[in-house]
Amino acid sequence: MKIHTTVLLSALLGLLVACGESPENTPPATSTEPTRTTSPAETVTPRADFRIPPEGFQTDPRRGRELFQANCMQCHGAEARGTDQGPPLIHRIYEPSHHSDLAFYIAMARGVHQHHWNFGDMPPIPAVDGEDAAHIIAWIRQEQRAAGIH
Repeated sequence: MKIHTTVLLSALLGLLVACGESPENTPPATSTEPTRTTSPAETVTPRADFRIPPEGFQTDPRRGRELFQANCMQCHGAEARGTDQGPPLIHRIYEPSHHSDLAFYIAMARGVHQHHWNFGDMPPIPAVDGEDAAHIIAWIRQEQRAAGIH
């Protein structure tokens, strides 16, 4: 059982690393969509020092709301209901069975490619560390529960 778990975790880690890299000989993607101006936040490099807090870390949804409003609301709205710049996070697409807490950590640490909505790729959030992300996720999950999402 332990070997299966180790192999599975190693494979998952390898997949995450491989998905974040692009081959050197791959030509740039072409698009028929209009060119969009790049904001300074979209040129940010993912944080190498981002660490998910240990199991048992005490999250504070109130602190998460403050951190969300300071770092995320420009795109996702003050109450995480979305804007013309980013999707709503209080939405069934983001329930834990589809987007786990790990998906949120990865999005904040590394950014994420657009895959459900047409807002463009999400850049990493350099001002948010792992503990901040845990608080933000706790607030998002609290709001989802209040909305009957999970």
